[in-house]
Amino acid sequence: MYRHPACTEAGSLPAPRVVFVHGTLDRAAAFLKVARRLPDLELVRYDRRGYGRSLESGEAADLDAMVADLVEVLADEPAVLVGHSLGGVIALATAEREPLLALAVAAFEAPMPWAPWWPERSRLEDPLSGEGSEAAGIAVERFMRRVIGDERWEQLPRSTQAQRRAEGRALLADLRSVRTRQAYDPAAITCPVVAGCGTAAADRHRRAAEELATSVRDGELVRIPGAGHDAHTSHPDAFASFVRRAVERAAAGR
Repeated sequence: MYRHPACTEAGSLPAPRVVFVHGTLDRAAAFLKVARRLPDLELVRYDRRGYGRSLESGEAADLDAMVADLVEVLADEPAVLVGHSLGGVIALATAEREPLLALAVAAFEAPMPWAPWWPERSRLEDPLSGEGSEAAGIAVERFMRRVIGDERWEQLPRSTQAQRRAEGRALLADLRSVRTRQAYDPAAITCPVVAGCGTAAADRHRRAAEELATSVRDGELVRIPGAGHDAHTSHPDAFASFVRRAVERAAAGR
């Protein structure tokens, strides 16, 4: 059974609870800077299956299992779902399937690889045709080198590199989960959706946020000036404001 070690910060305001969902090759700790800027809110951060403290939680999940894991974290208590990258896809899919549990969704640069305009398979996805730990390790290293650069990857301690490679099976599951079918129907999401992107992000991420904001019933777009895909770590103040906007939308709808 999946066990999700979760970090919960108790807030002082009677505001909706916020649950963070991290993206591929990330973890709950990545939202720590943002959480420190939201001391008045009740926040929940958890490591998804196969990552960080949930590394030993069993088989890497497909999208259905990722949604089920989030529902387990919610424990029948509605919340504002804040997702970064693939975490945004999981949050949106959960909002569609479990509308009573999603008060609002804040999805930052949630990818749309099923869209016809999304770029063809990237270099980091080449190992998807392989199986096992070797293919997973290759996928992780390519992903990390692309995100942080060759020099920073080489400077990481060997133990950190090994830990990242151990998360490779979760990485492959993440990539496969959104390549085979559309993850959610935006028209079926009834709660408010705040779509976010950075002005320095890749074209595909900006377009995905723009299309999400216009395709859901109650959507809006928030742009973070100067931010790229890692806005939650590089621009935590602005990302915290992005989260607060979703909380405001949720509170207004209560």
